[in-house]
Amino acid sequence: MTEREPRGVKSGDQIRVNYVGRFEDGSIFDSSMGHEPLEFTVGAEQVIPGFDRAVIGMKPGESCKVVIAPGDGYGIHVPEMVAEVERQQIPNHEQLVIGNMLEVGLEDGQTLEVQIVELSDNTVVLDGNHPLAGKSLHFEIELLEFV
Repeated sequence: MTEREPRGVKSGDQIRVNYVGRFEDGSIFDSSMGHEPLEFTVGAEQVIPGFDRAVIGMKPGESCKVVIAPGDGYGIHVPEMVAEVERQQIPNHEQLVIGNMLEVGLEDGQTLEVQIVELSDNTVVLDGNHPLAGKSLHFEIELLEFV
């Protein structure tokens, strides 16, 4: 009796992977190393689209390297999502720190998470884009197993 060749990943499969995500300069922005592996259902929009597509066809034990363009990652950086506001309009404005996230209320009652990107004595620049928007992302992905 011959052993069956392991099948490749397809949409709908639940899998576990280890990964390292790097910027173009090689600096790491995210990694599962030293943590639990990432577990997700392929094609269920639980990860960015480029990551989802990268694992299709992989077999347990295989690894791949992929560069994910902004459109298949966290989107392009939209300048209209950046706004300068008066510092006094923000509660606890004396404790603001560049890089911190704030939740702001929108006119329709929804909320948006924004990042503080600039501070002056009188104003604050807030960015509603995802912090990784507009960036090409380099991933090394290892398929560990089907779940």
